[in-house]
Amino acid sequence: MTEAPIGNVANLVAGACEKVPAHPALVDASAGRSLTWQQLDTVVDRYANVLVKAGLTAGDRVALAVPNTLAACVALFAVLRAGGVVVPVGVDAAPREVERLLEHSGASLALGVPGTAALTPPDLDPSTVVPGERFTAIGGGEDLAFLCYTSGTAGVPRGVMLSHRALLANVDQCAALRPAPVTATDRVLLVVPLSHAYGLSGLWQVAAAGATGVLLDKFGVDSTLDACQTNRVTAVVGVPAMYQAFVAAGADRLGEALSTVRLATSGAAPLDPRTLALFRQETGLPVYEGYGLTETGPVLTSTLVGGAAKAGSVGKPIPGVEIRLVDSDGRPLDSETDPDETIAHDFIADGSETGLIAARGANLFSGYWPDGAHGPDPDGWFRTGDVGYFDEEGDLRLVDRANDLIIVNGFNVYPHEVERAVMELDEVAEAAAVGIPDDRTGERVKVVVVLRTGATLTEDQLRDHCAQRLARFKVPTTIEFTAALPHSVTGKLRRSTLRGSVAP
Repeated sequence: MTEAPIGNVANLVAGACEKVPAHPALVDASAGRSLTWQQLDTVVDRYANVLVKAGLTAGDRVALAVPNTLAACVALFAVLRAGGVVVPVGVDAAPREVERLLEHSGASLALGVPGTAALTPPDLDPSTVVPGERFTAIGGGEDLAFLCYTSGTAGVPRGVMLSHRALLANVDQCAALRPAPVTATDRVLLVVPLSHAYGLSGLWQVAAAGATGVLLDKFGVDSTLDACQTNRVTAVVGVPAMYQAFVAAGADRLGEALSTVRLATSGAAPLDPRTLALFRQETGLPVYEGYGLTETGPVLTSTLVGGAAKAGSVGKPIPGVEIRLVDSDGRPLDSETDPDETIAHDFIADGSETGLIAARGANLFSGYWPDGAHGPDPDGWFRTGDVGYFDEEGDLRLVDRANDLIIVNGFNVYPHEVERAVMELDEVAEAAAVGIPDDRTGERVKVVVVLRTGATLTEDQLRDHCAQRLARFKVPTTIEFTAALPHSVTGKLRRSTLRGSVAP
């Protein structure tokens, strides 16, 4: 075999094939089949040829429905190897969302997605040999690899332009962490949706290390724990909702199923301290949290950098990433600015000033589709839209999205602060705070609450509890109880849907 070319994400597969051809690459736990790295490289080559024969040219957008299956992974790598741009579509996306995505992206081909010319699914039989099917990767570097549409939690979804350069940079940045999130001997649980940048990052890290990815197309507590036990999973890439479900399974079940796990990580949304503590109590494992966005390829920070899982912290910047806090004009908070022109700052812990989080690194996106607007500034900095502060140890702590800030009579109320107070009640399983219009104060605080099974709690009890812990203007004036809160596929809360009435 010849040396795999560099610069294209699909060459991660070729590189693993060079190093560990017979090592299991991907195990489809739902379907009960697997491929080695050599077999995966072979079927990716074959499907890249199919795509080119179907009319794919470099730069064409290909919409792919991306369940966590072998076929979907082959299609992802093949589109990239053939020079195409993957437009991932969630398997549960609504028809209207799909229609807008197809129109906005200009996708010319699709697999598993209605609305454009349908592609033949990949042939996963590695024994089928077609003469001359070897395929040299087309494109790389600054060429677009993915056009990922944001979840729309803050408004209309936008197409995030991610280059091969950005994705491969983040792979290298994560690999430089110690302990490494993925090593060559790891068997990594891949149940976070591959239609999301966070799920994809786990796949890239598995390929870069030549490890084994254990694919599961749908999360369920029993099926996921069974997959972990059967496949002797050693690393879990998770989201808060997974760990909340895990701790409910009990120590005996977790100890049996996760006995081989060495590392558990969480991202996409904040992990509440109670779940972090319970998971450690029941398994002996800390959960290392990270922070990032689709626009940042995606990982920016991790508590792995400091070596300790800290409740409420998302850690320090990973190698090759810079983080700073800025005002609403993008100026660092330690520079001289006109107080009237900056965002309103709170002092949350030990005098640490809050500000907008800005990031810089080779992992950043190339702007929003189609013209690259609103990407990193000329100095390489990108304002994430999140508000945070650094604690006394220099770890980043998230406060909220800037556009989720509630302003009551000119005073800042961060939803997370209200939610944290409400979550202290044992009866509460989940809570979300939002601002709603008020003629007198501009906005007032509304909280939507999910109670634990069998628990009872009145509005007055909840309000009295908050009044003992929060300033008067932060105490919820409107309280609603509901059976469940709306989340994205990775567990991120969709606050925009909560400002009206919710279903009981």
